[in-house]
Amino acid sequence: MQRFAGKTCVVTASTQGIGYAIAERFAQEGANVVVSSRKQQAVDETVANLRSIASNNDKVIGLVCHVNKAQDRKAVFEAAAKKFGSIDVLVLNAASSLHFGSTVSTSEKAFDAMFQTNVKSTFLFAQEATPFLTKSSFQPGAFSTNILLVASIAGYNPAAPIGIYGVTKSAMLGLTKALATDFAAQGVRVNCLAPGVIRTNFASLLVDAIENKEKSQEQLAAGLDGGLMKRVGEPREMGAVAAFLCSADASFVTGEVMIASGGTHSRL
Repeated sequence: MQRFAGKTCVVTASTQGIGYAIAERFAQEGANVVVSSRKQQAVDETVANLRSIASNNDKVIGLVCHVNKAQDRKAVFEAAAKKFGSIDVLVLNAASSLHFGSTVSTSEKAFDAMFQTNVKSTFLFAQEATPFLTKSSFQPGAFSTNILLVASIAGYNPAAPIGIYGVTKSAMLGLTKALATDFAAQGVRVNCLAPGVIRTNFASLLVDAIENKEKSQEQLAAGLDGGLMKRVGEPREMGAVAAFLCSADASFVTGEVMIASGGTHSRL
């Protein structure tokens, strides 16, 4: 499939894990791809990897971007516009999880940092992207400009050991609804992907908890039993779901949250 041929897709925090898998899927489907991360080496390696997938090297660029820095966010928009024109897809994937343990033992510093990155920077990225987005409209079966927030199943049932992280993801579920209402006037769809536990460095502690055959009652109560499928998810599976939500195949989908958790959500 080449559902994104000629489209420009910007993905934040996209040098590993779910973000990379989404960017990779876009590249495979013909998109112009803009990746970003906080470390130059990671950006360079990702650009090289994606250029080996894309039809030509000119279709992939990358920048260093700390999502909490306004100048970095602006640089991403301007680089995308200079190289490819306006932005057709914006995937907001950056997140931080800075506490693993009981919710009430979360430090104020960790609490503030998680809300800053997971909620505030996501809002600001979407807000500041507005003038760079391709003019669009909602036509049956046709592609429309869209924004995808990457939240988490933890947003539905925030609990230890990642309680406040889960609360930030609850806020992102609400932010999806609020942004979808505003952006509809511009013909822009806004949706959210809520992954379960995915095999990434970011979620390594949760992956270990699920794949530990002898689970504690606390792990079971937190839904760390692998769900109905009894396994963790793979990043490429999230890339596939994201590609659907951002493509013309989802032309009648906005303001929605798609859960991809291997059946974990049905058991919470």
